[in-house]
Amino acid sequence: MLPLRVKYSSVRQLITSILLILVVSGVSYAFRHVLSYQIVALVLLLAVSILAILFDIIPVLIAAVFSAVVLNFVFIQPIFTFRIDGPEATLMFLMYFVVALINAFLSNKIRRAEKTMLKNAEHANTIKLYDTLFNSLSHELRTPISTIIGATDVLLENESKITATNKNQLTQEISIAAFRLNRQVENLLNMSKLEAGILKPRLDWTDLNELVFKIINQLDARDHRIQFNPTLELPLIKIDKVLLEQIIGNLLHNAIEHTPGNTLIEIHISCALEFCTIIIKDNGTGFPQDTIYHVFEKFYRLPNSAAGGTGLGLSIAKGFTEYLNGTIMLENRKNGGAKFTISLPVESSYLTEYKDE
Repeated sequence: MLPLRVKYSSVRQLITSILLILVVSGVSYAFRHVLSYQIVALVLLLAVSILAILFDIIPVLIAAVFSAVVLNFVFIQPIFTFRIDGPEATLMFLMYFVVALINAFLSNKIRRAEKTMLKNAEHANTIKLYDTLFNSLSHELRTPISTIIGATDVLLENESKITATNKNQLTQEISIAAFRLNRQVENLLNMSKLEAGILKPRLDWTDLNELVFKIINQLDARDHRIQFNPTLELPLIKIDKVLLEQIIGNLLHNAIEHTPGNTLIEIHISCALEFCTIIIKDNGTGFPQDTIYHVFEKFYRLPNSAAGGTGLGLSIAKGFTEYLNGTIMLENRKNGGAKFTISLPVESSYLTEYKDE
């Protein structure tokens, strides 16, 4: 694909084009004793081609005509006249003139086609976004909303009859549904922020042990087992805890959603020097090998995956990790399951040091 057109005014493009032709002609004239007019024609044609890539059609056409005039006047015998002697030189000049004009026109057409393709791609992405949003509204958002409404109605209509055990169960259902609803809305908003480039880092000292326990307590682990053994020697790190919570939360939620029941999900955290490593792995079925390089793409969903879902969780995890100047890697474990490794550059301070500050 051609690079984007330079955003200069038409006058500035024209002046730049003429100057380039003059510079190329001047250099070629300085070597006129070793360069034939055929070689000079190729050099001038290259200059016109470069201009056709960068500028609009009118300045390029004028530059093409001007280069043909310069070629005739300065380099084709007899020089410093507009007369051309011999059929070979005449044919060469006419061919140069035609090729230069065709080059300008074709480059302009390619630009127009490229612009149309970009618009079509943007349109397709917009349609995909609307489809995804509709899917979320019809399933991922509607389901927790229905749960909240249903449980609330039961509590309100049977307040005097319902037992404390049932009331606690309904309250838990409301809480889980509310967190699920909040996660989906946050994913959609976070992806919009990533694409708009309006994220602003809010660095603060963070206790990773505390953060991970908070995330686990908010998750609906279903019948999965989440194992996290806190490390007392783990230092505090200075990081945007909201973004890190989103990263870890989305990875854990993805593991819960796409692994069989009773799967063990393990979380390991270590910090060394100026880097912190977070590993999230499971003993599920892993990822099909041909999908590993696609799972972080926006809206990507695994083949034959369950209905619903936005396909944004892993792309947000990757986007936030890279926003924090870190890296995220996915690999299948040898004995089955998947392993996500996050590496983040951080400023760390052990608790005793932090208290002394």
